[in-house]
Amino acid sequence: MIYYLAQWLSEFNISGMGMFQYISFRAGLAIISSLVISLLFGKRLIRLLQRKQIGEEVRNLGLEGQIEKEGTPTMGGIIILISIVVPVLLFADLKNIYIIVMLVTTVWLGAVGFLDDYIKVFRKHKEGLSGKLKLLGQVILGLFVGLTMYLSPDIVIRENIQRHEVPQRVEITTNTIIDSIPNRAISQNQKTTKTTIPFFKNNEFDYEYLIPFKGPWAQKLAWLVFIAVVIFVVAAVSNGANLTDGLDGLATGVSAVMGVTLGVFAYLSGNVIYAEYLNIMYIPSSGELVIFMSAFIGAAIGFLWYNSYPAQVFMGDTGSLAIGGIIAVFAILVRKELLIPILCGVFFIETLSVMLQVSYFKHTKRKTGVGKRIFLMAPLHHHYQKKGYPEPKIVIRFWIVALLLAIISVVTLKIR
Repeated sequence: MIYYLAQWLSEFNISGMGMFQYISFRAGLAIISSLVISLLFGKRLIRLLQRKQIGEEVRNLGLEGQIEKEGTPTMGGIIILISIVVPVLLFADLKNIYIIVMLVTTVWLGAVGFLDDYIKVFRKHKEGLSGKLKLLGQVILGLFVGLTMYLSPDIVIRENIQRHEVPQRVEITTNTIIDSIPNRAISQNQKTTKTTIPFFKNNEFDYEYLIPFKGPWAQKLAWLVFIAVVIFVVAAVSNGANLTDGLDGLATGVSAVMGVTLGVFAYLSGNVIYAEYLNIMYIPSSGELVIFMSAFIGAAIGFLWYNSYPAQVFMGDTGSLAIGGIIAVFAILVRKELLIPILCGVFFIETLSVMLQVSYFKHTKRKTGVGKRIFLMAPLHHHYQKKGYPEPKIVIRFWIVALLLAIISVVTLKIR
C-alpha cells in the first residue's frame, strides 16, 4: 500500500519517494516493521492469552523442565503471521505473482495450524486436527502452488541461449530482454520445469529428464511430476518444522537462518547481473520475494524475543506449519527445492529420527514381540534431553548446525 502511494507521490517530484523503487530499501523497511510489530503486538497477545488461560497442556514424558512449561500461552504463531503479512501488504508489489503465492501460503497454512490449535485448546481434544486433514491442507496448497507455476505467464526463467556482441547503447526498459553490455547473452523467457541441482557443473535439472520419451507430451508429463514434487516438498518441510518445534526457540531460530539464506537466493536470482555473474538461472520479478523474506526474518527474530528459553509463549501449529510451508514454497519459487535436504537439514534430521524410531520399533516388535528403539526419544532433540543436555545448549547447537548448513547451501552456487 505504501509502495503504491510512494509511486503516486513520485509523480509530483516529492523528494525521497523514488527510494521505494529499490528492493533493498523496502526490504529494510519490511524487516524493521515486522520486528517492531512482533515485539509490540507479541507482548499484548501474550497478556491476552494469559487472561484467557490459553495455555499449553504438557504430557509428562520425563524430560527435565517439561512440567514447568505447563500453562505457557500457545497459539503464538499468530504473532508471526501478522508480523509477516502487514509489512508485505505495506511495502511489496501486491500485483507480483510471487508475492501473491507467498501470501496465500502464509494465510492458508496459518489457518490450518490455527484450526489444529483451536481444537486442542478450546475443544480440549489433545490430538487436535487429524493427521489426514492436516495432510489434505498441505496437499491443497502444494497443488495450488504447482498449478500456479504451470499456468501463470508471469512465472518464467530466463536462460542464456546465445553469446555474441550486442551494441553498448541500448534503451533499457522493464521489458527489455537484450542486455546492453558487450559479450553478454541474448536471453529469452521460458516456461519450464527446470530447477537447480547442487554440486553439478551444469547445475540445472529438468523434470522432463525423468520422462522416458520426448515431445509435447513429455513436457506435460514433466509438469505433472513437478507438481507432485511440489506437494511432497510442501508437506515434508511443513511437517518437519512442526516436529522441530519442541524446545524453546529451536524452530524459530533455525527458520530465521534458513530465511536469510533463501533471501540471498531470491536477491541473486532476481538480479540479472548477479545471475549472469554466478551463472545461475535468472528468474524475472522474483526479486520482490526479498521483501517477503525480510518480513519473515524480522517476524522470526521478534518472536524469538518471547520464545527464547524460558519461553513466554509457544508458536503452536499456527506458527510451525506456516513457517515450514513458507520455507518450502519459497525454495520452490526460486528453483532451489532440490537444495532443501541441505538447507533444511535440521528439519530433515528431526523427521528422519521419528521415521527411523517408529519403523524400527514396529519391525522389532513384529520380529521379537518386544519393540526396541534407536533413540532414547524422538524427535532427535528429545534424545539429547534424555541424555541430560540442558535445553539451551541443545537449541544453540542446533542453531550452529543450521548456520553451517546455510553456509554450505550458499557455497553450492560456486562449488560445482
